Order: sequence, then C-alpha cells, then structure tokens
Amino acid sequence: MNQGDLIADAILTLATERGPDKTICPSEVARHIAGQDQDKWRPLMPPIRAQALKLAEDGKVEIRKGGETVDLQTFSGIYRITIRAG
Repeated sequence: MNQGDLIADAILTLATERGPDKTICPSEVARHIAGQDQDKWRPLMPPIRAQALKLAEDGKVEIRKGGETVDLQTFSGIYRITIRAG
C-alpha cells in the first residue's frame, strides 16, 4: 500500500469510528500512522491535507473549519475532517 492509500484509509477509518456528528483532527491521523514522535508524524501533515482534499472532492468526507464545511478551493489554516453522513 502506498503512502496516499495508507493515509486515505486512516482518514476514513478514524472518521467513520468517530461518526458523522463528530470530527477528527489531521494530527490524529498522523499519530495513528506514525506514532507519538512528533519528528515522525509532523512530516505527514501536508500529504494528509492532500488526501483529505481528495476524499472531500470524492464526496467521502467533509472538511470543516469553525464547524462549517469549507470551500475546498479557498480554505486555509486549521481544519477538521468528518465522514459524510449517508
């Protein structure tokens, strides 16, 4: 399994476990994959963002900021991920 598939699988697994009414933090995904050592999980943050965007574009998750679904083309900064209901 390549890194992108591993990340996408982790996002979907964690978000599904949390449920559609709750969100996960991208750093939770990173720590799930790489453990608690910041030097190992922090480099995963950009590829996690890329996979979260792809999953959102595919309609599998939503990316939220301040509790609201973001515009995938313009959002920046801190965000959370939730599984799409239904």
